[in-house]
Amino acid sequence: MIKLIDMDSLFDKYISDYVYNNIGKINPDEIENNIPNLYNEFGDKVLDELDGKTPNSFYLGYSGEELVSCLKNHIESGVQVSDFLCEAIQNNIKNEQALLAELNNDNTEELVLYLMNMLDAMNSKKAKNRYLEFILWDYSQPIKELATEILCSMAEEVKEDILKTFSECSNLVKAYLTQILSYCKNDDEILEILINEFIANPKEIPIYAGYLARFGDDRALPFLKTAIENEKINYQDFEELRYAIESLGGEYTKKRDFTADKIYKKIKASKEGKKV
Repeated sequence: MIKLIDMDSLFDKYISDYVYNNIGKINPDEIENNIPNLYNEFGDKVLDELDGKTPNSFYLGYSGEELVSCLKNHIESGVQVSDFLCEAIQNNIKNEQALLAELNNDNTEELVLYLMNMLDAMNSKKAKNRYLEFILWDYSQPIKELATEILCSMAEEVKEDILKTFSECSNLVKAYLTQILSYCKNDDEILEILINEFIANPKEIPIYAGYLARFGDDRALPFLKTAIENEKINYQDFEELRYAIESLGGEYTKKRDFTADKIYKKIKASKEGKKV
């Protein structure tokens, strides 16, 4: 088992020693500005606490399973996970399988987020089905949000699975899936979903108009133009709708008066340096 090391505490001690040795020589601002350089120096410093190794070399030579187990032990023990451990794991593609195996286990939210971020940093696409499970099943909001963010970069690869289950999902889950689908292209079924969700979420116009703009199909223009004609929309919704219309090759030139709108007043006051 890899020894649990609080690298942050060791770095804090390194900084304290540096400050003590430079009393009267440098001011606090110089110390703060020099932190990145000090961290790089610390990474190559041989330390007794690391059995004569450096922070950069301490985790070298271990298997992916051992490193992931160490990560898990850090989280379960409440010992801060260091960048050095994360880099040792995600900078070696051989560790991908160990991350994937652990991701399939039932783990705490914190560990799952670490595993997902590392796999994403490795540009791994092998966990896409697991990410979709995180969205569809009973997992926390942070996990669902990160899974959605990652799947947006591989939307075409998961769209068929999403389309198979979309109609059966709750509105909350549909919101995540719609975001992913908006990154796809040239699909009539997806266009229909994006339009339907745009219509079904009148209180979220900026979000869903943005999805239509991203998808890039001008067949959405009539629905956007109908929405922008609504005299009850606020200034922010109006601007987002106009942007979406213009991004799809349309235009909206009708003059609208938003001088009584709260959002318009705030934006105008901000530009003029005033308080509302």
